[in-house]
Amino acid sequence: MRSEAVTIPVVRLNGAIMSGGGQFRQTLSLASTAGVLEKAFAVDAPAIAISINSPGGSPVQSRLIFKRIRDLAQEKNRTVLVFVEDVAASGGYMIAIAGDEIFADPSSIVGSIGVVSASFGFTELLNKIGVERRVYTAGKNKALLDPFRPEKPEDVERLKALQLEVHDTFIDLVKSRRGVRLKDDPDLFTGLFWSGKKGLELGLVDQLGDMRTILKERYGPKTRLKLITAPRGIFGRKFNLFGTRSEAEMADFAGSAASGLIRAIEDRALWNRFGL
Repeated sequence: MRSEAVTIPVVRLNGAIMSGGGQFRQTLSLASTAGVLEKAFAVDAPAIAISINSPGGSPVQSRLIFKRIRDLAQEKNRTVLVFVEDVAASGGYMIAIAGDEIFADPSSIVGSIGVVSASFGFTELLNKIGVERRVYTAGKNKALLDPFRPEKPEDVERLKALQLEVHDTFIDLVKSRRGVRLKDDPDLFTGLFWSGKKGLELGLVDQLGDMRTILKERYGPKTRLKLITAPRGIFGRKFNLFGTRSEAEMADFAGSAASGLIRAIEDRALWNRFGL
């Protein structure tokens, strides 16, 4: 057991995964995480601890975050230990496999290795309120899956083919990272999700336990956890909340609020899939 105190940098990745982000909700993207990851890997430590709590989201942003973690781990020669909080599902699990080891609570939710797309259909609504939608395109497929038009089987097939390609990429990534630890289960890549306890049986995680206990067991009782955070005060500086604001700034603020409300509903839907 080590006698000297060891400092382990900790990064918390919390939220749905999507580009753009916003001032009114916490989301994950490469842009929002790159700085804090760089800061954490700059710490002279034997390992980096990453706490994940995410229901998923954008497959592109998920893979970009995964790749940045692995690139930094190789560049700085650091071990990456990932700890799942409530959920690491879909894109959240894609980020989790960037860890050399994955730890979870027995009641955590892991998996959901699949791809999902969601939309709405408003054709009946338009008919009821007497509105005619007019769309003009150059290219016969430019209005693919327009929610204001009847769904076409060929459009759905096109979407499903695209989803299968993305799904295959996800599966290959999981297999490359988890290797022989994965159990041969027919439901493993069907989009199902499991508790951390079952995830351990399936090879999706390596051990059950919490960050503080595991790090102190591994690096000694004097181990100190150092939370790495992004610079504070961005919200206030952007909108000058404590001073005067121009009409343009107020319009920007109002527009961001409206957009943030819609995105917040989308975020809530992602979490609700897992009963959270």
